[in-house]
This record gives sequence, C-alpha cells and structure tokens, in this order.
Amino acid sequence: MAEVFSIPVRVYIEDTDAGGIVYYVNYLKYMERARTEFMRSLGYDKPAMPQQGLLLVVHSAEIQYRRSALLDDALRATAAIGKLGRAAVTFEQKIWRDDEIICEGVVKVACVADDSRRPCALPESIYTALKAVN
Repeated sequence: MAEVFSIPVRVYIEDTDAGGIVYYVNYLKYMERARTEFMRSLGYDKPAMPQQGLLLVVHSAEIQYRRSALLDDALRATAAIGKLGRAAVTFEQKIWRDDEIICEGVVKVACVADDSRRPCALPESIYTALKAVN
C-alpha cells in the first residue's frame, strides 16, 4: 500500500467566497501544497529541475467535491501515489475535515523537457524515491 503523506491546512478568509465557503479552485491549491511537501519530504524541494532541463507539470486532474469547507476550518490535505510510470506519477489526494473526506481527486503529474515541453523520463533518483514509498 502506498504511503499517505499529510499536511495541515487552515481556511483563511482569502480562501473563501462572500458566504465564507471555500472557493472550489482552492482545493486544488491545497492538493498542490500536499504534493509539493510530499516531494520535499523525499528530498526534492522544487517542481523544476533546471540543472537537468526538466519540469514536473500537472497533466490532468479529476476532482470530486463532497462537502464545503468553511472559514477557519482546520483541514488535512493528503497525497499518495496511485500509479508510478517512467514519465509520470498519478497522485490520489484527499482533503479531510476531522474524519470526513470533503474533497478528493486524482492528479497526474508528468515530467517534461524544459525547452520542448515534451514528455521525458523522470530522473532515476526521483523515480527510485517514489517507488520506495509506493
């Protein structure tokens, strides 16, 4: 079973609409933070690898909203590897409030060449680190 990485997220007024409900796109931002911190925990602190001429970019995202998060809610954003390929990794992600999933998604992140934006293999060190927690 894949290791689940988790970070706390607090809902601030900037995250909400006029009714105090989290604006839908902000759940994607919470997921981005969880993926970024997950990679940081593996020793990779940047979504780009300029010395290697590579970028990690979102290829696709599928999101399901179940419940609304509200101003000042304490949430938890998680990231786990769903599928690991040579040029991409698919993350299974959830946003939790207490023990309730309020949003979940599947986000595919691809490795591309910085100059051409064409897919290429993940660096061996990243692939190995991801495989170790998958």
